[in-house]
Parts: sequence; structure tokens; C-alpha cells
Amino acid sequence: MNYYLSVQMFYSDESQLKEEIVRSQLCTQEKLASEQFQKWAAIFGESGHMHRKVWEWVFICESLDSLGFLKPGMAGLGFAVGTEPLASVFASKGTKILATDLDTKSAQEKGWLKNNEHAANKAALNQRGLCPAEKFNSLVNFQFANMNSIPPEFEGHFDFTWSSCAFEHLGSLEHGIDFVCNAMKVLKPGGVAVHTTEFNACSNDETIETGDTVLYRKKDIEQLVSKLRNQGHIVEDMDWNYGTHPLDYFADMPPYKHNPHLKLRFGDFLITSIGIIIKRPQVKILDYPDL
Repeated sequence: MNYYLSVQMFYSDESQLKEEIVRSQLCTQEKLASEQFQKWAAIFGESGHMHRKVWEWVFICESLDSLGFLKPGMAGLGFAVGTEPLASVFASKGTKILATDLDTKSAQEKGWLKNNEHAANKAALNQRGLCPAEKFNSLVNFQFANMNSIPPEFEGHFDFTWSSCAFEHLGSLEHGIDFVCNAMKVLKPGGVAVHTTEFNACSNDETIETGDTVLYRKKDIEQLVSKLRNQGHIVEDMDWNYGTHPLDYFADMPPYKHNPHLKLRFGDFLITSIGIIIKRPQVKILDYPDL
């Protein structure tokens, strides 16, 4: 049975929402319900759906759009896109997209095919018909790629890159952090990366560190931010606001009802989604520190 949480979160009052810009942040009811985010939710046909996956899609769209990347002439690279509708929305804005996913055999071994969480070809990316077919086919390409071994030919070719709750599935906390840092290499100077992942909302100590799904704690995200900044990248400051609305303290329990689904129980943990925005500086970075 679902239940309301009465715990005091360790980061609940550290910052306030800032409506005028999109910041790195946690998924909250207030943000998803805002006019700013609901405009995007309507595009996906998800108006009023209080679900963290909708929040992830909208967060990525609003971040890229507010920074001026969703327009003709821009090129984007998506990792582990599955059947998410982001590539089709970006193409509808005139951007050129290379969407990637794990090869089918490996995806089958991990169980992604069972829940329709894997893309075998680019047709799977426009199932909602959010971009006219002719335009979609001219702007979107698809190929297989392993996030733990990003093809070197991607380096320096894209204005933006994104992933939606993907790098927590790379085998360990460390592998996910390495991916985010390595993925910055695909960007042109001045490019931006937007990623979402699973966030441990109940502990900064105990978590799942290895396996098919790992959970990032606050200190893990802070480690990632520090690593990125040491490489010379610009990371949007994190808004650690947990939320103050009823659905921010409501946990969806297995078997999940999915509405509302902003916070949920995963094993022994309460989790939600977190989004991070990273900018590659205009000046070319010549050397990356060893990961």
C-alpha cells in the first residue's frame, strides 16, 4: 500500500526554487506542475501526469531550450534513448539528432526488451508522432553505442548531449561518473550536457553501489560535480530542494501505480530523479585529467 512519508530529509531546506532559470535539481511537484514545465508536458501528451519520468523529459527539454540549443543548425547526441520521445521533439524543433542505444543482444541480456525500454531502430523514437515523419527521417539517425565505451568518432561533433535515467545502469557508481565525464568529450566547445539519474532520497550513507541499478547519494553527485569542475567544465549549481508539496512526501510502492510517481520505494530505499546541467567552456580543453 502507498503511504505518506513523515521523515525529515537531510537537504530539505538548503535552497529555493528559482523559476527564471533551469538549474541542476531534484524532481519536485512544484517544478513539474509549473507553467514552464507543463508546456513541455503537453507536447508529450502528459499534462498533469505527476510522474518523475515526465519530469526528466521536461527537465532535459527546458534546460536545452532555455540555453538556446533546440533550434535549426544544432546537433545533439542521445545516449540509451530507449523509446523515449525526446529525439522526435528535438527534431521537431529543427535540430539534427544522433540517437544511440545498447546493441539488441546486450539489451536483451539485461532485460530491457521486456519492458519496451530499448530502441532497435529509429522508428521506435517517433512512436508518439511528435515530429512529421519526413522531417524526422531527415534529421534523426540511430546507431548502437555502449556508454561504457563511447565511440571515439563522436568526439567534438555535437552541440549538446543528453541521457534520461541511464547512467545508473552501467554497473557501478564509478562507471556512471566516468560516463558523464567522458561524454563531455563529444561536445564542441560551448556545448552542453543534460543528464538525469536515480537519486537516493533517504540516505547519504547506505545505498546500492554496484549492480544493474545503482543509486546516487548527495555525496556521489557532489563528487561528480567536483570531478567535472576539475576538468574545467561549468556545472549549474544544484538546487537540493526536496519539495514542500504533498506529492513530494508520497511514495509509490511496488507494484507501482505510476500516478503519482515522483518518489518511490526501490528495495530498502526511497528514490527520485535528479538532473544535472554541464557546460563545456568555449575555450578548447586540451587535456582531460585521468579518470
